[in-house]
Amino acid sequence: MSYDPVARGPSPAGAANDEVLAPPQAPGIRDSIGTPSNVSYQSEQAINIPYRDDPQATASGLLNEKDGGAAGYPPAGSPSGEQGKKRKPLFWILVGIAILAIIVLAVILPVYFKVIKPNNASAESQSSTSGGGSNGGGSGGGNNNGGGSNGNNGNSDSVVFGSDGTTVTTEDGSTFVYKNSFGGYFAVDPNNPFYDGARAQSWSPPLNETWDYNKYTIRGVNLGGWLNTEPFISPALFQKYAQTSSPAIDEWGLSEHMAQDPEGLKQLEDHYRTFITEEDFAMIAGAGLNWIRLPIPYWCIEKFENEPFLEGVCWKYALKAFDWARKYGLRVNLDLHAIPGSQNGYNHSGKKGTINFLHGVMGVANAQRALNHIRILTEFITQPEYANVVPMFGVINEARTNDIGKDQITSFYLHMHDMIRSITGYGAGKGPWIAIHDGFQNLRTWEDFLPGRDRVSMDTHTYLCFTSVDTRPLEQQLTKPCTAWAKEQNTSWTNFGVTSSGEWSLAINDCGLYLNGVGSGTRWEGTLEGYTGTTGSGGCGTWNDYESWDQSRKDGLKQFALASMDALQNWFFWTWKIGPSLESGKVEAPLWSYRLGLENGWMPTDPRQSVGVCGGANPAPPLTPAMVGEETQQFTDALRQQFPWPPLEFPASTGQQEGPSRVVSELPTYTPTGTIPILAMPTHTMANGKVFESNADGWFSEDKTPVYVPVQGCTYPNQWDALNVDVPPTCTGSGSRRVRGVKGVLLETQN
Repeated sequence: MSYDPVARGPSPAGAANDEVLAPPQAPGIRDSIGTPSNVSYQSEQAINIPYRDDPQATASGLLNEKDGGAAGYPPAGSPSGEQGKKRKPLFWILVGIAILAIIVLAVILPVYFKVIKPNNASAESQSSTSGGGSNGGGSGGGNNNGGGSNGNNGNSDSVVFGSDGTTVTTEDGSTFVYKNSFGGYFAVDPNNPFYDGARAQSWSPPLNETWDYNKYTIRGVNLGGWLNTEPFISPALFQKYAQTSSPAIDEWGLSEHMAQDPEGLKQLEDHYRTFITEEDFAMIAGAGLNWIRLPIPYWCIEKFENEPFLEGVCWKYALKAFDWARKYGLRVNLDLHAIPGSQNGYNHSGKKGTINFLHGVMGVANAQRALNHIRILTEFITQPEYANVVPMFGVINEARTNDIGKDQITSFYLHMHDMIRSITGYGAGKGPWIAIHDGFQNLRTWEDFLPGRDRVSMDTHTYLCFTSVDTRPLEQQLTKPCTAWAKEQNTSWTNFGVTSSGEWSLAINDCGLYLNGVGSGTRWEGTLEGYTGTTGSGGCGTWNDYESWDQSRKDGLKQFALASMDALQNWFFWTWKIGPSLESGKVEAPLWSYRLGLENGWMPTDPRQSVGVCGGANPAPPLTPAMVGEETQQFTDALRQQFPWPPLEFPASTGQQEGPSRVVSELPTYTPTGTIPILAMPTHTMANGKVFESNADGWFSEDKTPVYVPVQGCTYPNQWDALNVDVPPTCTGSGSRRVRGVKGVLLETQN
C-alpha cells in the first residue's frame, strides 16, 4: 500500500504493554485477587494486591511497582541465589506455612469486617453534588503537583473500591451493575470527595499517577450534545418546534422557543439530568475507554442580557461530570465549544450564522470576553482538587481560521497562552495541557506554531463525510482511515508534539437526521443546498435504520472503526450517545453513537484490537522533553512583535462571512473593570449528613484582576451580528491588563 501507517516505538523499560490483548480465560476464572465479583473493597489493601490483565505478562506489567519490583514480588536487587540454596528444605516449608497463615489472617479478616459485613456486597455512592452560580471571592493558592489540600492523592481506610460485578447505587436511589472486564475499578472515599485513586482499566494509570504521553494512548469519547446541545444529537428537543414559523436550528432559537413554552427553559435542565448519567461514565470505562471530551458552552459561566441561553445551570452538571469521571478513573478534556459571537457560524457555537470572534466590528470585544471565560475555567481546573481529573483544556472548538486569519488567531493564542501560564506556572505538572484546534488547516501548517510554547497539544477533527460523496461499497472503504489520516497524524506527532483526533465517527456518508442542520438535506441524496457533487444511491433510509443492518454491514463498520482507531492513535469518538427521534422513537444517526454501536455489535468491545490494523511499519519517535514541558521555554521578543495583541487588523472576507477589512484600533472594546464570576465549587453531602468542608473556592491563583465588561454608557452593535455594521463612536476600554509571562516578566496589554 502507498500509505505511511502510524505506529509508536517500544514501550519504556518496565512499562506494561497495553497493546497486547490478554489470552482467553478458562470459564469461571476471574483475573483478579480471587474474591467474588460482587464484593466491593473498603480498604487500601485491595489495591496492594497484584492485578494482571495478561496472565502471561512479566512482573513489570503488574498494577503496583515499588523500588523496581511489582507488588508481591521482591524488589530489584533483593538477596537470592546461592545463599538460599544452602538452607534445608524443611526449614523453608515451615517458614512458608507460617507466612501463609499470617497472610490468611491479615487479608481475610479485614476483608470480612471492613467489606463484606458492612457493605453487604454493594458499593453505594457516598455523596451528592449540587452546584450553580458564582460563589464569590477568595484565593485558592497552592499548586497541583502533589495532591490537593484535601488529600485527593492520599491513603484512607475509608475508601470504597468496586470492580466488575459490583452493584452501584446512585444519588437518586437507582442501581446498576458496574461491568468492567479490563481490570478497572472505581473508588469513592466517603470522607473525601476528591480522592483520585480510581483506575479505568489495568492498562491506564489511576488518576493520581501522571499521564505519560510517550507511554499511554488516549482512547476517548465525546459527551457531545449534553451540555452544549446539537440538533442531530438531541433531535427531540428541536423537533418539538419544527412546525413553527421559525423552527429552532440552534440553541439560541431553541432557548427562545422554550422561553415561550409553558414548560420553559426547565426542559433544558431536564435534558442535562437525563441524557447522560453516572451509569454512562461507568459504561465508558467498561468499554475500554480512558478519557472523555466534555463540550461546554460559555453560558455555563455567564451570559449577556440579550442572549436567550439558560445561564449557569449546565455548570452544575459539569461538576457532576467531574465527580463521575473521578469515581471511574476517567480523565477529562474540557472543551469550550461555544464562544461569544461564534467562532465558526455553526449551530453548535450557540447561534448559526456569522462569525463575530476576531472578525467584524465586535471581533475584539468578543475575544476579550472569551478570554474571561478561558481564564475563569483555567482557574477552576488548575485547583489541586481538579488537576488530576481535568488535565487538558480545549480552549476554542473549531475556529474557522480561513475566515478569521491565521495571524489573527495566532496573536490570540499567544496572548491566551501567556494568560493561562501566568495562572498555572510553566512546566510539566503545572496546570492543564492547552489543546488548540487545527482550524481546518493541514496539520503541517502548525508545525512551527509559537516556538517556546508550554504543553500545547493539537486537536484535529477527522471526518470523511462532509466533502465529496464516496459511492463505493463499505467493504471497499475499510482501509480509508489508514490512507487518509495515518501519515499526517504521525508526522504531526513527530514535528509538533502531542496530537489527537478530538472528533471522528463511523460516518462514511452524511446521512443522519439533522446531521447537516435542521431542515437541511444531504450530499448523499443530493438535497443539500449548494452541493453539486456526486450523490449516493438508495437514499439515506437504510443508513439511518440500524435495525435493518445485516451482520456483514456491522462487521464492516467494526473494521472501519478499528482502522480509524489505529490510524489516529490518540482519539475521542464523536459521540457517546445519540438521542431518539421524537417522531420515530429511534436513533436516526446511528453511525455517530459509540454506545449504540456497542449495544448492537458494530463497535469493538475492546479498542486495543485496533493495534496494528493499519500496518504500523513506521513508528514515530518519542516526544521530546520540550514537547511535554520537561524543558522550560519562552517566547522571543521577535515572536511577540510578529503576533501582537490585539492584532493590528482583521482581513476582508468573502462568501457567507463576507465583510470588509478592519483596523483593530478603531473597533469597540470592553474594559477590565468587571466583577469576576468565580465558578462555584460543588457541595458534597457525606454519608453522615454533614457537608464536606473544602479549602478550595473555585480560584487557583492570587490574581484577582477584574474581567472585561462593556464600557459604561457605550452603545455596542449586536455582538452576534456585526460584520457589516458601522463602527460606533469611541467605546474603548481604558488602561491595560497586566499578564505575568515567562519567568515573571510583566506584559502590558492595551485595551
